[in-house]
Amino acid sequence: MSGTSTAALRRELLVRYLDAWLPRAVHRSRRRLALVQAYAGDDDGLPEASLDVLAEFADRLGGRQVTMAVLAPDRPADRAGTGPADRAGTGEPAPRKSDFLFLHRVAGGPAALPAVLVASQAAGAPLLAHVDLLDRRPVTAAGSAPASAPASAPTLAPESTPATVPLAPVCRAVATGRPGELLLVTPAAARDRDRPADTLAAAGFPLVTEVELVPDDGSPAELVVFATSSGHGLDAFKDALWDLDEYAGVRYRDPRDPDGHLLDISLRPHPGPLRRELLARLADGPASVVELRRFATTATVYRSADVTIALTGLLGAGLVSRTPEQGRLGGDVVISRTAPTPP
Repeated sequence: MSGTSTAALRRELLVRYLDAWLPRAVHRSRRRLALVQAYAGDDDGLPEASLDVLAEFADRLGGRQVTMAVLAPDRPADRAGTGPADRAGTGEPAPRKSDFLFLHRVAGGPAALPAVLVASQAAGAPLLAHVDLLDRRPVTAAGSAPASAPASAPTLAPESTPATVPLAPVCRAVATGRPGELLLVTPAAARDRDRPADTLAAAGFPLVTEVELVPDDGSPAELVVFATSSGHGLDAFKDALWDLDEYAGVRYRDPRDPDGHLLDISLRPHPGPLRRELLARLADGPASVVELRRFATTATVYRSADVTIALTGLLGAGLVSRTPEQGRLGGDVVISRTAPTPP
């Protein structure tokens, strides 16, 4: 199964993005921030990793209160009680409080997220939600997922099977953040059926991007969807995405790429698929460099910075033209697709 390789990569992605999100959230709010994580199955230690990041930022919060809620079904008791909120605790019931953190641990799953946001008064604050719909809990012969399975029951729920969660209410609840941002993980095989990007757009998120994590061992791919109303947030997510471990045994795939090209993780990703995507976009008419950068960050797996490299190659090959013809390739330069030369 792809659990080990993709779980490590998703953990690194969340930690890197949280590290970029916190300074922006602190700048946006003088009072409080909210971090919500909801899991259909095992949390893979991500709440503990997030608490470590929060602890590193404790001296920079400037008196702001952080509300963190963790929703997971049948969360084992021995997994609770780690992180800065618990250092002075001796097993008190949630919520637990430190100098800066209210930590709520809720037995439930992603479907309970809207109610938890209301109860924790997280709405209206800068909000980052991580929702994982991959159910990797042990299953019994009857198909249920118990709180703790014996060692003699190694059968796992297939990662290609998403939890049954009404996604629209979850998306609308996260959109109440100011701003709200959502990092969603779901089986790639469920994308065409569930259409999470469309659901997020309908919930009010103007910027949505998708990428598939494809393990080299042939295990089922996973879909990561990020939604925000902040251009800075989208750029930060893409920067974190391409700054992950290139040796993790996972490659990226653009779910909108009809050819399904696999991309190695690299700070300088191969520009070939982006060039093809830009040519397809320009077939609909000319566009400014700013518009093409926005297209790349939302409609492809690439970053806005990758557009300059791709356009330079297309201009050099004579496949596109620019107006004005000379000067820096700035945001106001208009790019047009060159008409093919007749035979």
